[in-house]
Amino acid sequence: MIVNNAYPYLRNRADAGRRLAKNLGKYRKEEVVVIAIPRGGVPVAVEVAKELGCQLDIVVPRKIPIPSNPEAGYGAVTEDGAIVLNDDLVKRLKFTKHQIERHVEEVKAEIKHRSAVYRAKLTPSSMEGKTAVVIDDGLASGYTMMAAIKSVRQRGAAKIVVAVPVASSSAWELIKPMADDVVCLIIARTYPFAVASFYRHWHDLTDEEVFEALKGFTKGYAGNVHE
Repeated sequence: MIVNNAYPYLRNRADAGRRLAKNLGKYRKEEVVVIAIPRGGVPVAVEVAKELGCQLDIVVPRKIPIPSNPEAGYGAVTEDGAIVLNDDLVKRLKFTKHQIERHVEEVKAEIKHRSAVYRAKLTPSSMEGKTAVVIDDGLASGYTMMAAIKSVRQRGAAKIVVAVPVASSSAWELIKPMADDVVCLIIARTYPFAVASFYRHWHDLTDEEVFEALKGFTKGYAGNVHE
């Protein structure tokens, strides 16, 4: 569905996951690993993994913040060093290679800590030769998803499916060429774009809420989730 105005179509992240799962049924016949981008992508991914009856894993990309405006980013990086940059923005910001490397190392240190927190609850899954369904609660710029895709490819996935409840039209166009399939309930041409605008109930999740979502993952499918 393509929309030109922001409207809270989705009740919450779990509702978004259940709706998304209905559009991913064709992958039940394949060997699938559902991969969540924490924090917000976890409750969405849990519902999809339940429906597909498969394992759940995570990938932890983080934006590379602009020092003068930390809420904005000029790229993203993952724990295994997969990096994507907004080249046009980097040129405008006039960052040197050394500055970028320093910013990346700072973000990687934060990712290492966050990944260790989640890995205490979730054992890594083998992706070699499998279909990886990479899930977030929405795409704004698309750069963190680009980094996630790059990371998952490096882990040997045979096919990558990006599945999100909502995306800006620019992020959708950016991601399409990078994935084997992109499943998106709402493609928004709104400006300014905010993922939260499409949810009735939205807040930034805590680690505790992420752990609760993992604990609620159906035991029959959760061989890689620890209590």
